[in-house]
This record gives sequence, C-alpha cells and structure tokens, in this order.
Amino acid sequence: MSEYLNRADRMKQPAAFDVARAVAEQHGVCVRPLAKERIDLDTGRVEIVPIPCGSTVASVCPTCAEKNRRLRMAQCREGWHLTEEPDFTPNEPTPDQRGLTEYRADLVKAYQQAMEEDDETGADELRDEVASVDAELRQLGVRGNLPSLEPRPRAARKRSTKRRQDAANLPRRPVQKRTVGAIFGEKYRPSTFLTLTLDSYGKVRSDGTPVDPDRYDYRRAARDAVHFAALLDRFVQNLRRCVGWDVQYFSTVEPQRRLAPHWHAAIRGSISRAELRAIAEATYHQVWWPAHDEIKYSGDRLPVWDVRAKGFVDPQTRVALPTWEEALDQVEAPAHVARFGVQVHSKGILGGTPEAGRHIGYLTKYLTKSIAECHQSGTARQERHAERLCDELAVTPCSPQCPVWLLYGVQPRSARLSMNPGLCKGKAHKRTTLGVAGRRVLVSRKWSGKSLADHKHDRKAFVRQLLADVGITQDGQPSRVAWNNVQPGDPNVPPRQHLLLRAVAERQRWKAEYTAALLASAGPPDGSATSHAA
Repeated sequence: MSEYLNRADRMKQPAAFDVARAVAEQHGVCVRPLAKERIDLDTGRVEIVPIPCGSTVASVCPTCAEKNRRLRMAQCREGWHLTEEPDFTPNEPTPDQRGLTEYRADLVKAYQQAMEEDDETGADELRDEVASVDAELRQLGVRGNLPSLEPRPRAARKRSTKRRQDAANLPRRPVQKRTVGAIFGEKYRPSTFLTLTLDSYGKVRSDGTPVDPDRYDYRRAARDAVHFAALLDRFVQNLRRCVGWDVQYFSTVEPQRRLAPHWHAAIRGSISRAELRAIAEATYHQVWWPAHDEIKYSGDRLPVWDVRAKGFVDPQTRVALPTWEEALDQVEAPAHVARFGVQVHSKGILGGTPEAGRHIGYLTKYLTKSIAECHQSGTARQERHAERLCDELAVTPCSPQCPVWLLYGVQPRSARLSMNPGLCKGKAHKRTTLGVAGRRVLVSRKWSGKSLADHKHDRKAFVRQLLADVGITQDGQPSRVAWNNVQPGDPNVPPRQHLLLRAVAERQRWKAEYTAALLASAGPPDGSATSHAA
C-alpha cells in the first residue's frame, strides 16, 4: 500500500515539464526549442523538428547561453595572439562579373535616356532589368551594391571638425597595413588587455550607490550610456591614427557597480600605457542634436498629431512643432560631450600562458547575463539608485527617430501618427540594458578572419570529419531540405515536452557516436592485454 501524501507533499513533487527541462540541461540541450518544419526535397516528407533558440542570456536558456559564451572564448583565443596577417586580399573579378557589370552600365545609360524622354514604360522595364542584374551579381559572389538608379540627394550639414580647446592634441601617423604587433627580443610578441571607464558623476560608496544622490549627475550618466558605443568608435579611430597600424580588438561591454558601462578589450599587439592613457584622455564624442535639457510637455499636456499639418502640433495653440531638420539648423553647439574617465588599466599578456586564459575567461564572464543582471540590487539604496537612473533614461532620447523628442518640443525624424510622445520601444530605455542599446561583444573585422558563424561551422566540420574517418555516416538524414516556420495553432506541432525529449534522445545518440569515434581514432594502447597474452 502506497504511503499517503498530503497536499504539501504533493506540491513538492517535481512537475513533468520541470523534469524534462532538468534532463535537457543535464545533456546540454536547449530548454526552449523552436518548432520548425523541415521538408525533404527528395522524398517530400514533412516533419516538425526542434531548433535551438540561440539565446545569449542564461535566465532564458542556460544551455544556449553557455554555448555562445564558449564560442566567444574560442573566437577571442584564436585572434588575440596571431603571428601572421589574415589574408583579406579580394579575388579578381571573373569574366561573368565583368560582363554583367558592363551590361548594367548600358542599362543605366538607357534608363537615364528614357527618363529624359519621359518614357515611363521603358523606364519601368529597365528598372526591373537592373534589379535582376543586381540579383545575379550577388549570386555570382559580388559583395556590396552598385549605385541606385535614382540616388536620393542628401542635404550636407557641415559641422566644425576642429578639435575642442579643452582636449589634448594627438600625434597622427600614417596607418600601416598590418594588424599583428611588434616582436621584442626576437621571440616575444605580447598583446594588451585594456579596460576603459566613463567619467565620474559624483562620489560613490563601495556598493556603487552615490554618497549624495541629489548631487549625483544622473542626466550625464544616462547620456554617456546612450552614446557609449559612439565614444568607443572614436577611441578606436584615435588609437589607430596614433600608433600607426590597424589595431584589432575583441571586447565586451559590462556595467560597473555604479551601473555605468565600461569596456574590456583584448588588443592584438603591444601598446604602451602612456599612449593608451593619452589617447583615452584626448578622446571625446560630440552629440550634435537639438538641446534637450528642459522638458516642455508632460502629463496630460502632450503634443498631438494633426492630419492637415501631417505632423505633431502644440495641444493648445495648434502650432506645428519644429521638424528634426529645422531643429538641427538651429544647433550651434553640441548638446552633449561624452568622455572617458581617468581610470585606464592596461596590461601586457603573452600568448599561450595561463594568464592569457584567465583574461579570456574574465572577458567572457558575464556574457550569459543581461546588463542589468550583472549586478543585482541587494539593498533599498541600490534599488533607488537604479530607479533614478532608469527614470533619467526614460526621458533621454536614444536616436533621431526616438518619440521622446516630442517631450522637448521637437518632432523626431520620420514622425508618424503611431508615435506616442515620450514612449520609445528602443532598447536604451529598458531596465535590462541600462542605456547600452548596442551589442555586448564588439569584434573588429580583421580579428581572426572568421565570424561567429564561421567558428560554429568549424566545430561542426571537425566532428563530422572525425565521424567520417571511422565510418560513421548520417545515412538517415536528408541531404536536400527546405525550412518553413510553423503557423500559430498548427495541430501538427507537438508539445514542448515532446520536443525537449526528442532533442535529448538525439543528443544522446550524438554523444555515443562521438565517443565511439574518439575511441576508434585513438587506436589500441601500447602494451594491451592482447600483446601480453601473446
């Protein structure tokens, strides 16, 4: 006779879905797979298969987040201490590419002639022909796009490029076409680990909260966070111009305890601390936007859309608000200037040492967490600090298209009826990003010659080759397939528990085949039991 369980005991028993999720995590399977429809083009068979979600946040899917972190570690390790230049020399154009380009040039000339003669029918036919030629060029492996038939004129708004008087000048050297660092002592080629932080906004405690919240500059902190990516771009430009070679980097953006973003970078090659400090001190980013220091509309008094004016107007006077271009014409000084702080930490690292491995782990430590999850608010004081920063981010414009501009009496670029004044869906205004709307991982184009997808493909190719060498092939898998998204409410889509268990079974089969391939490739050990018996 089974033991009697009361309600509390029954509630402690794990649910079936929780057990399936735990098994999936144990075997390294995505815990929230996406259902995709796979069609075998040879047999016509249609089946629903689970696809990993690909999330980079552990609170959403710990398995996919950890896989992404390990891929990033491999990407960082492969490019940090390169000794040879990656080869990016473009291939020579093929005869087919040259011929199609010449044909397109003739089409453009004929299109211009048709427009001059007001031949709309002929112009439409030529426009379609040019589109087909462009598509064929892309299929032939041509990168980029050729100029459009009707290029849009851009209004050139000139700004002064003269450096600010309060910023130090930097030496400018011709940038050499090399990405690897110099050799010291004929055998050492060190690289650099760099950390940059933003300026101070007020004195803070050890837990990151301000000593005097009323004097802490939350407005400047919010604006610096929104424009942090542009400031980093300016720093990299200055760095390359100052050292005189094409510096490559693998970097991550993380928040400090005070919730301000800072930058960790693995830089290929050695750069002196004095140069790095001088470049950081002289780097700034000017935001040439309309002034947004004073909120003009709030509460129930907000700009409204006027159908006749095709724009937003004052709710009382019905006077149209200045457009984005009109507001920019009145700008005479930058609305904000972002700068780095005085804390610049740099360290030389030799490749292949345990210290290099530790720094790679430190770079990718928080990649499985969102910006807000890196530092949890453990006290009421930290929660108030985070709330005040988020309140300031809510009224800080994140882009020229941001609806927050309406609070300051300016129509955003491409204003439309669906905009709600003061409500922007941009990532910069969300609590999970703390103003950092861009990517968490920033990698230069010539870091390793591979993208993250290339590293993932290399791993798959290695495993498939290992299996093929020992005679393990995927005979039951279709060779030619097409993928479709499933429609909401599709009765053929199995429950998520079934998708999880199917993925677990497939992962167990893969592990068994991979283990067998490893044992087969290793061969019998020396001094085996068979040789002793003989």
